[in-house]
Amino acid sequence: MDTKHIQIRDYDYALPDDRIAKFPLPERDASKLLIYDKGKISETQFRSLPSLLPEGSLMVFNNTRVIQARLHFRKKTAHLQTPQTPSVSPLKGEDSGDVTAKEALPLREGLGGSEAPGALIEVFLLEPACPVEYQENFASKGSCSWYCLVGNSKKWKEGPLTREFKIQNSKFKLTAERIGTHGTSQEIRFEWQKTPLPPSGGELGNGQKSPLKGAEGVSFAEILDAIGELPIPPYLNRKTEESDKTTYQTVYSKIKGSVAAPTAGLHFTQRVLQDIDARGIEREEVTLHVGAGTFRPVKSEDIGGHDMHTEHIAVHRRTIERLLAHNGEAIAVGTTSVRTLESLYYLGVLVDPSKSPLKGETSFADNSLPLREGWGGSPLHVPQWMPYEYDNRLSTTEALTALLRYMDERGEEVLHAGTQIIIAPGYKYHIVRRMITNFHQPQSTLLLLVSAFIGDAWHNVYDYALSHDFRFLSYGDSSMLVP
Repeated sequence: MDTKHIQIRDYDYALPDDRIAKFPLPERDASKLLIYDKGKISETQFRSLPSLLPEGSLMVFNNTRVIQARLHFRKKTAHLQTPQTPSVSPLKGEDSGDVTAKEALPLREGLGGSEAPGALIEVFLLEPACPVEYQENFASKGSCSWYCLVGNSKKWKEGPLTREFKIQNSKFKLTAERIGTHGTSQEIRFEWQKTPLPPSGGELGNGQKSPLKGAEGVSFAEILDAIGELPIPPYLNRKTEESDKTTYQTVYSKIKGSVAAPTAGLHFTQRVLQDIDARGIEREEVTLHVGAGTFRPVKSEDIGGHDMHTEHIAVHRRTIERLLAHNGEAIAVGTTSVRTLESLYYLGVLVDPSKSPLKGETSFADNSLPLREGWGGSPLHVPQWMPYEYDNRLSTTEALTALLRYMDERGEEVLHAGTQIIIAPGYKYHIVRRMITNFHQPQSTLLLLVSAFIGDAWHNVYDYALSHDFRFLSYGDSSMLVP
């Protein structure tokens, strides 16, 4: 199969708006679970999942945590200005929920109404620019920069944006300044500091104010927690609510960095996890920070014209060792775990000194020379079309062993890499043997990933779900797929 010439129109289906779950169920594990097992389809409640899994198997979860990535500013003007009616979302047509102009949320909601001065500007954080490592960036005090999408950017012609806010009764001012472009995004530098003390406590005499002392220990993570907005999928067509801060996170989320939730994990409760443990099923975690482009719709007629964004992944040595102990096989919770696990195979190919991974390129046999430009300080990066250009000469265990050897040589406990992998019909799965996943949008790369796993049976799965009252997309029901 020539994967690049797959026509995206062949992966379409009718999804009525009333089948899109706008809110989660009161109990996460009370959602419905569709079971596709080698051609047979049935259904049950999600809380029954542990009884359906093979005893002694390995289950892999994505422990990323969604950040409050939307920051809103008012562009100062000399007069009051009524916000315009059209939406100014920066994510039209390319957000984590396949946003279109029709679906995008108006950014003015909840931010001052028509009385507020100046145009409303939204800055949507995509990925850290400086410091480039997520956790280091979140810990920054005083300044940092991010690659961002900017909503209503035409109204931000020059100068910085500012916003004042409070953290623990202390007043701060946040400044956002454009310093460059990065593909379709813009690099925004953020600086924050305490605002001047009031005259009663801040006068030094002769009308002089006491000098500002930077952010006084306030990190960028604390700023996002204080004034950021959680970016729920725009196709929900509603405002973010306080409850979303809990329900749009998995119960096992740990590592901040995503702008969209790994939604298959939203169904798990502590009760379900305990039942999984009781069956002797091992659990391991990986980290893939879900970017705004993850669910970007395919706009080209064939998928060869669609560019996958790069995502950062982190995998501990122990996880790779457990994969080897399970013969390189695992149950993946969600498509983000699928992409991470399958990327491990190709990362192993890239670092194996005995194989030439790509036509015209050398392997990572020389430790001093990175194969290609790095991601987050790592030279490892899986190109989008590598799975279709490499002839799979390494076995899965050989690839995973090569990764461990690579980590041993560098004394690394955590493997950091970037991946642009696209999984579509014609792809050969190396690690994933079962998949837990929600129901995805028509004509999306996620639906291609499902089709690559179970073939044309995806039609039967989605027809069954539509005719049996399953709820779709992020807050919807899920499926367990066994090819």
